[in-house]
Amino acid sequence: MSIRYIDEIRDLQGKKIFIRVDFNVPLDENLNITDDTRIRAVLPTINQALDGNGIVIIASHLGRPKGERNMKYSLAPAAKRLSRLLDKDVLLALDCIGSEVDEILAKMKPGDIVMLENLRFHPGEEKNDPDFAEALAEQCDIYVNDAFAVSHRAHASVEAITRFVPVAVAGFLMKKEMNYFEKSMKNPMRPLVAILGGAKVSGKIEVVENLLNKVDKIIIGGGMAFTFLKALGYNVGKSLVEEHLVDTARIAYNKAREKGIKFYLPVDCVVADQFNPTAETKVTTVQEIPQDWMALDIGPATVTLFSEAIQNAKTIVWNGPMGVFEMDAFSRGTFAMVSAVANSYALTIVGGGDTDVAVHRAGEYAKISYISTGGGAFLELLEGKVLPGIKVLEEKGTQF
Repeated sequence: MSIRYIDEIRDLQGKKIFIRVDFNVPLDENLNITDDTRIRAVLPTINQALDGNGIVIIASHLGRPKGERNMKYSLAPAAKRLSRLLDKDVLLALDCIGSEVDEILAKMKPGDIVMLENLRFHPGEEKNDPDFAEALAEQCDIYVNDAFAVSHRAHASVEAITRFVPVAVAGFLMKKEMNYFEKSMKNPMRPLVAILGGAKVSGKIEVVENLLNKVDKIIIGGGMAFTFLKALGYNVGKSLVEEHLVDTARIAYNKAREKGIKFYLPVDCVVADQFNPTAETKVTTVQEIPQDWMALDIGPATVTLFSEAIQNAKTIVWNGPMGVFEMDAFSRGTFAMVSAVANSYALTIVGGGDTDVAVHRAGEYAKISYISTGGGAFLELLEGKVLPGIKVLEEKGTQF
C-alpha cells in the first residue's frame, strides 16, 4: 500500500480542501508567535490547493485546552501569521464545526481560505469520536493530512475523519518526512549512526531495541546514558537512573555487542552538586562521579569520542540532547555535537522537540539535511511502529 499526495489530484477547481496542519506553535506571554517554522513548512501544500483554485479549509490544534473553549489557545495568532506569509486574507472561524462554519463555507469562492478554530476545543478530537470526525468531513470534498507531528495520534481530524471523506491524501510536508525516513531507515547509505539523548530510557528503549536491527553504530548521551552506565556496573552518584530499566539496558547493550554494533557511552561528564544553573560544577570521568553529585552533560573527552565516531558516517539520525542544554553550564556537550553532526559529510536527520531547539540555538540549522517537525511521531517511526495517521492514508490510497 502507498500513500497518495495532493499533487496526484488532477482537478482541485472549486473543491473544498480540508488540510490538517500542525500549527501548535510557541507563543510568548502576549500570545505572539516566537517561531513560525511549522507554519512555513506547510505553505507548499496550501499554495498547491490555492493554485488549483480550491476552497481551502485549514484545521489544527494549539496547546492542551482539554476539550474546553479556552481562548488562550485560540488559533488567531496562527491565522494572522499565515495571512501575512501568503499575502492573502485568512478568515478565522469562531469554531471548527457547526452552523457558523457552514455559513462561512457556503459563501466561499475558489481561491478563498479559512482557518477553523482550535480542534481541541471539542473533546471529540482527542477521543477520535466518529460523530465529531463526520462533522468535520462534511465540510470538504478532499482531505489532506500535512500534520506529520500528530500522525502518531489516533485523533478525529487525523484518523477517524478518513472514514467519511471520498478522497484522503497527504501533503508535501508529510511527503518530505516519509522520504527522509525511508532514506535513513529503509535504504540508508552506510555506515548508519543513531545518536540518542534526552532524560529517560523509558521513552526510548523501544527505539534502541528496534535500531539494533538497522544501525552500524549507536551513540547514547543525555540522562538516559546513566541507566546504561549503571547497568555496566558504574557508580553514577545522583545522576538520573531508571532502576526498573537497568536490566533492560544491560540486555540491549549486550545484544548490540553480540551483533557487532558499535555502542558508545560517555567516558566523562560535567557533574554538579545540585540541579541548578548556579551549581558548583566540574568534569570527571564516569568512573569518578562523586556520590552526592549528578551528571548533567557529557564532558570534553566524550565530545571527542562521539565526534570521531561519526566521522565516517554516511547517514546520521539524532534524537535527544546530550545534557540539560537549557542551562548554560550544561549546554556545551549538546552544542558541540550539533556542530559535529552539522559539519559531517553525512545525510543528517534530526528528530523534533528539544533537538530541534538545540540545533537552532547553535546556529547550525542550515547545515542539517533535514529537521523533522514531529518529535513523538519521529520517535515512534524509529521504534518501528505504524502511525495511525499514516496507516489510514495508505488504506485510503488503494481506493484512489
